[in-house]
Amino acid sequence: MALTKENYKKRLIDNEISELLKMFGAISIEGPKYCGKTWTALNHANSMVLLTKSNNPNSDYQKALINRDLIYANNYPELIDEWQSIEQIWDDVRTKCDEDGKSGKFILTGSSVPARQDKIFHSGAGRIYKLNMYTMSLFESGDSEGIVKLSDLFLNKDLAVNLKNKPTLEKLADLIIRGGWPASLKYDSKNYYRLPLSYIEDVLSHDINYDGVMRDREKMQMLLRSLARNESTLVTNEKLVNDIENYTTEKNYQISRNTVSDYLNVLENIHLIQNQLPYSIKIRSSVRVGKMSKRHFVDVSLACAVLGLKQEQLMKDLELFGFMFESLVVRDLRIYIEYLGGHIYHFHDNNTGLEVDVILELRDGTFGAIEVKLGVGKIEEAAKNLLKFAKSCDVEPKFLGVVCGMIDYAYKRKDGVYVLPITALRP
Repeated sequence: MALTKENYKKRLIDNEISELLKMFGAISIEGPKYCGKTWTALNHANSMVLLTKSNNPNSDYQKALINRDLIYANNYPELIDEWQSIEQIWDDVRTKCDEDGKSGKFILTGSSVPARQDKIFHSGAGRIYKLNMYTMSLFESGDSEGIVKLSDLFLNKDLAVNLKNKPTLEKLADLIIRGGWPASLKYDSKNYYRLPLSYIEDVLSHDINYDGVMRDREKMQMLLRSLARNESTLVTNEKLVNDIENYTTEKNYQISRNTVSDYLNVLENIHLIQNQLPYSIKIRSSVRVGKMSKRHFVDVSLACAVLGLKQEQLMKDLELFGFMFESLVVRDLRIYIEYLGGHIYHFHDNNTGLEVDVILELRDGTFGAIEVKLGVGKIEEAAKNLLKFAKSCDVEPKFLGVVCGMIDYAYKRKDGVYVLPITALRP
């Protein structure tokens, strides 16, 4: 019987986990801390091992250091939480999957990549399936009514539906500051900022040294601030270096490009940031297509926490609000398109400056283009931009859409461009 926690809120990834456990000997769920990996894994597990580092001699971690065979219960599926604390676990699991070839034996969860990759000798290909998990989308948290399916847009279906509840600027600010953390759903809105703030403090105090390399807390904090100020934008490492140096007069805080590269790599390895890759496959002149990725915190609430923002401060700066809203939308669209088996990108033309906020591509190569706008006043401009983009493509996009914050109905315009409230969407 699964070890499902009381009051567990079902996630989109649950269906995929169930299917993968029928096919592979083990699955590895990777993602940020506090996003719900453990509770979700418990929903599919019959036994559990917790490998968080501990000095308690009775802990699973200490037992595994003495003899790893002590932690394997043979009550499958067995969850091994924070497995990367002891890198050899990966090879153990691969071997145990090979012993009898049975599927559904292990679920591995981790909030960082292993510090010592050299201690892992086998890839796990064909035995261990890697799966990404994120914070909750608005549909999963119950904040999207889910009346518009992303999959229907790829079929170019007609659309004209109304939301039951019209989004307000205050509500959108709440959703941005709260983020998609399952634990925050029970908080009062005035306390939404506390969990992401605590997350950032943990990162600066502990996680930046996850691999045993001691890094400068204040330099990392300045990098995080620069990333937060440039959320949802194209920004080079050189720009980050300059941004940091412009905000400090202390010579001790001068930071090199190599340091920034190392620190960014750390932030990716602990699943704090995730890039939105450039799209270029079906554009007529691939030479002109930008190669830079857009930088995002894995959850928009983290960017707000770094900048010390609460709801009222966000609402006083609508330009900043717009960037943070785009980050919220990208988080949700990433979850939805990956649920459908696809990927998320952005587009930038180096010659003309034409940009598209989001490109969603399915496995078969079909794709759609989306612009993100906080208010309805920018919908017309966004639609024209999307139609211009469509003309530059060798292959016609399956759909064009504007995802908007302040609107309470979804519809398809006469020019074929969808207008979509973020609180209407689901996969």
